[in-house]
Amino acid sequence: MDHSDLPHKDWQLSERARKLTSSAIREILKVTERPEVISFAGGLPSPATFPAERMREAADRVLRDAPGAALQYSATEGYLPLREWIAARYSKDGVQIRTSQVLITTGSQQALDLLGKVLIDAGSPVLVETPTYLGALQAFSVYEASYVQVPTDDNGLIPEALSPALTQGARLLYAQPNFQNPTGRRLSLERRRALAEFARTSPFPVVEDDPYGALDYAGTPLPTMLSMAPDHIVHCGSFSKVLAPGLRLGYIIAPEELHFKLVQAKQATDLHTPSLTQRIVYEVVKDGFLDEQIPKIRELYRDQCEAMLSSLERHMPEGVTWNRPEGGMFVWASLPKHIDTMKLLEASIEQNVAFVPGGPFFADEAEAHTLRLSFVTVPPARIDEGVARLAALIRERL
Repeated sequence: MDHSDLPHKDWQLSERARKLTSSAIREILKVTERPEVISFAGGLPSPATFPAERMREAADRVLRDAPGAALQYSATEGYLPLREWIAARYSKDGVQIRTSQVLITTGSQQALDLLGKVLIDAGSPVLVETPTYLGALQAFSVYEASYVQVPTDDNGLIPEALSPALTQGARLLYAQPNFQNPTGRRLSLERRRALAEFARTSPFPVVEDDPYGALDYAGTPLPTMLSMAPDHIVHCGSFSKVLAPGLRLGYIIAPEELHFKLVQAKQATDLHTPSLTQRIVYEVVKDGFLDEQIPKIRELYRDQCEAMLSSLERHMPEGVTWNRPEGGMFVWASLPKHIDTMKLLEASIEQNVAFVPGGPFFADEAEAHTLRLSFVTVPPARIDEGVARLAALIRERL
């Protein structure tokens, strides 16, 4: 077919499609594919942590023992043994998570999309942290959310800020309590309790998005808000950071009433998450493999983070500040306010160093002098080289 004859220029896009924008991070990642670029941009897990051999063995077993079921359509809710495993993993300290609360999703990004689909109408207020995860802004913006920023500090979201005036008419509150993307902040135990208590009486759900919770460097995780209010918190989890992101396997734990609507929305989206992937992951995790795997990831990321922090201390000029994360994959830095990090990025890429400007992570009133640095995929010597180049560019602009 000669595609030049098709009247593309006359096709009418939906109002929704016309409002779609590309992720700033995804656009930056195209540049960072060049091998000479030292990239602190992508929030990508280290391939050194991927259990490839364990995955191969599991795939062999699944395709040997249950090829028909693994390659067939399956239930929208997800593979039952995997859902049972997730429910059991979250059932502790007297809290019982029911299998009927668990929905398997095609990555936790799909979880956010489904939540947007069932909770948000055009113009609905949605409460987000300041700053917040860019992928959540993208997912909810498709449904034309009206964002309300909740004040934060170095310890994350401030529960006391959730006044009736701020929260009026809201459809959900979205938060990442553990090593937040982009800031790396961890919400304190006291604030978790306060937010869980807020959720108990709130007329809208608190969404606890937790892809990084297992990655605390000291191995001392704080309890989830789900464990504090299991019938009032919607919890999103993922296998991307503890196994491999290419699996595209996540999950939502939600009260049954919401779960039912999420299942209906997912049926219209992709029928179900791939049967084969779910069964392979269950084979990998069912006998306690994550208890071996996660400490190795923590150790690697802790060492990588220390390398990044040491380099920042060594090279950055006066006036640049950054946090010291207790886990996760990100360092959040603030520069003098006259430096626009989006413009700085252009010069930085010319020096073959990439990072993510902080502005896109703000739903409103962007702080253009901030940036995010991801350190988990760059060897320590290259971290130091990249930070030194970036520091030199900042020094020129002081």
